[in-house]
Amino acid sequence: MKIKKILISQPAPTDLEKSPYRNLIHKHNVDITFFKFFEVVGIPASEFRKTRIHISDYTAIIFNSKNSIDHFFRMLKELRETVSEDMKYFCSTEAIALYLQTYIQYRKRKVFFGNQYFSDLLEVMNKHRDEKFLFPCSDEKQTEYTKALDKAKFKYAKAPMYTSAPRDLRQFNIDDFDAIALFSPIGVRSLVKSFPDIKNHNVTIAAFGSSTHAALKEQGIKLTIAAPTQSAPSMAMAIENYILGKEPESVIASKGEIAKHGVKSTITSPAKKSRPVIANKEVYKHRMEEKKALAAARRAERAAEKARMEAEKNDTKA
Repeated sequence: MKIKKILISQPAPTDLEKSPYRNLIHKHNVDITFFKFFEVVGIPASEFRKTRIHISDYTAIIFNSKNSIDHFFRMLKELRETVSEDMKYFCSTEAIALYLQTYIQYRKRKVFFGNQYFSDLLEVMNKHRDEKFLFPCSDEKQTEYTKALDKAKFKYAKAPMYTSAPRDLRQFNIDDFDAIALFSPIGVRSLVKSFPDIKNHNVTIAAFGSSTHAALKEQGIKLTIAAPTQSAPSMAMAIENYILGKEPESVIASKGEIAKHGVKSTITSPAKKSRPVIANKEVYKHRMEEKKALAAARRAERAAEKARMEAEKNDTKA
C-alpha cells in the first residue's frame, strides 16, 4: 500500500524543517497532518483533597513531564499551599528540570535529573533514599513509572493531579488517510472511541512502544508499522522504511521499556553520571551548540575516512 497522507497523533513540531518528519515530506512527498489525540485536564482541588495528601508532609517531588510540573504548581495555588525552600526536585530529564524555572528560582543542589530515561532518574534517587517522595501524576491506576518506583521500593505517594481525556476525532475522514501513527494507549482509545469500526477501514496503522502495541492488540487492530527497531529508532524512520519496502524488523526495547516489561534490549549504552541542572538558559544553549558542533565534526571525520577508504579501494581495482 502506498502512503501519501498520514495522520500523526501528536502536536505539530515547533520547527517542521528540523523534525524527523522532514524526509517524509520532502523526499517521499508525503502529506502529514498533526493532531494530538487526547488532552490533559486538571483534577480540581476539591477532588485532590479526598486523597488526604498534604504536600507539606513531603521532602522531595518527582517530575516526569512538563504536565506534572504545571499541574503541581496549579494545585499548590488552588490549595493555597507553599513548599519549603529545602524541597528537593527530581526530574526525569534535564529539559524537564530546566522547565522548573517557569515556576521557581532554585539552587542547583536542590534539583536533580536523569540522563534520558526514568530508570536513569531512579539511579539518582537511590542516593537520596531517606527522602519522602511525592509523585504528581495522572489518575491512571498504574503506569510504567509507578511500577518502577514500586519495584525499587522507594517511599513515595502517588498524587493524581490530572487526567488524559480522548479528543473527538470525527472532524477527520479516516478514509482520507493512508496511515495513522499512534504513540500511546490513550491515543488508541481515542481512535477507537471516535471510530469504533476502525478495523474495517483500509488504513495502515503505525505505533510506537510496546504499551501502544499491546493496546492495539487488545482492540483487535492490526499493527503494520512497529517502532522502535534497530534501523528505525523513531516513528518517522519506521514509516520511511515501510515506504521503501524494507523488511520489517523486531521491535527493540528502550531502557524505559525494560523498566516496564523486564525485557532485554538489543541496544545497550554506557551509564552516564548525573549532573546538577544548569539554571542559566544561555549557558545551557551554548553547551548544546557545542555538542552539536562536535557531533557534526565527528560525522564529517567519519565521512572523510569512508571516502578515503573508497578511493583506496578504487585505486586497487584500477
